[in-house]
Amino acid sequence: MRLLQYNTRHNRNAEKSNFCSRFIKWILWFSLSFYFFGSFLITRNKPTTSISRNTFSQTKASRALIEESYPNSSLLQHAQNPQDILKRMKVYVYDLPSKYNTDWLSNERCSSHLFASEVAIHKILMNNNDVRTLDPWEADFFYVPVYVSCNFSIVNGFPAIGHARSLISSAIQLVSSEFPFWNQSRGSDHVFVASHDFGSCFHTLEDVAMADGVPEFLRNSIILQTFGVKYKHPCQEVENVVIPPYVSPESVRTTLKKSPLNGRRDILAFFRGKMELHPKNVSGRFYSKRVRTQIWQKYGSDRRFYLRRQRFAGYQFEILRSTFCLCPLGWAPWSPRIVESVVLGCVPVIVADDIRLPFPSAVPWAEISLTVAEKDVARLGDILEHVAATNLTSIQRKLWDPNVRNALLFNDPMVEGDATWQIMVALSHKLDRSHKMARSFNQ
Repeated sequence: MRLLQYNTRHNRNAEKSNFCSRFIKWILWFSLSFYFFGSFLITRNKPTTSISRNTFSQTKASRALIEESYPNSSLLQHAQNPQDILKRMKVYVYDLPSKYNTDWLSNERCSSHLFASEVAIHKILMNNNDVRTLDPWEADFFYVPVYVSCNFSIVNGFPAIGHARSLISSAIQLVSSEFPFWNQSRGSDHVFVASHDFGSCFHTLEDVAMADGVPEFLRNSIILQTFGVKYKHPCQEVENVVIPPYVSPESVRTTLKKSPLNGRRDILAFFRGKMELHPKNVSGRFYSKRVRTQIWQKYGSDRRFYLRRQRFAGYQFEILRSTFCLCPLGWAPWSPRIVESVVLGCVPVIVADDIRLPFPSAVPWAEISLTVAEKDVARLGDILEHVAATNLTSIQRKLWDPNVRNALLFNDPMVEGDATWQIMVALSHKLDRSHKMARSFNQ
């Protein structure tokens, strides 16, 4: 009897326990369902204005939003159709007071010398209604047009850039006080040009440039610079795009029009420019690391080499007559001779260890040029003779591709594939730095 009562009570308790267990599970299921459903409604109806401009971060989520805004051939990838770049990506050009830019144009050299890309890019963007936008709120990038290479020294005629840091800093103070965009991104979507020897380090001597480094106010921005090397260097410790030095497209066209019809190249190796016989020791460094001196000493009397140390206005016609054009480093590794050689059909012979060259995705440098190590300059004659006897024809065929020439010239107006167009392509790969999406959420 007690056993029966026990079993009865046990069964009732078990039933109560099972009921409680099922009830608790049902409550948990209902609670979780309500939670997720409520979260969905909140997320779906959340006002976009609740996203703070100051707290928006460039996470994977924000990158996904950017990619969503550029469907099909996402501009974060290499665009196959150039019009995708021109139609979708927008650049706002700050209208700075003339003391930052156009006042410098009173000197005609400002818009034509080797550092003049800072002038050319500004002018080209101002004349391009496809890329340029007048509405800063729809801009992906902001171009800050400051000319720092037009302060020519009265003593030697070279650009003096001692004022560069203060001039650019002043421009940043101006745009950050009058517009919200610099402060929103801390300058990450702002673009500057530093077209002189060592980029945004703003000094002509490498040891001083390295010691100074990139100024703090530029370290979060994008720098378009002629300087680039393949190893760690203080003057490229900033987001950068290597661009070609400026060579006037008009001067190239004029030279090509006046060139002989037979196109005969009767000079094997050509160089005209500074070649010091006894290079001075400047802060422990020698001009061109003595490479140009070695070339002169070794080949100055070699009939295969056409070497000249004096200036000559018609030197582009000498390039047209040459098979190989020597492009040794100066104080900096890059040289306008590289561009002039390519656009005038002379095989550039680059003697500058570990140099980074502009637009490698558009210009097949390894196929159109020769690279000779600085330590091998004494073997230059043998190297050129060997190439001339073997694969010169193949190199010249690729070098003379009009698309290669076009990629290194700053045409105005901009044309598909030219230097400014290549810069736009490079910027399109940096859209994750843009705060345009953050601004869209806050409007």
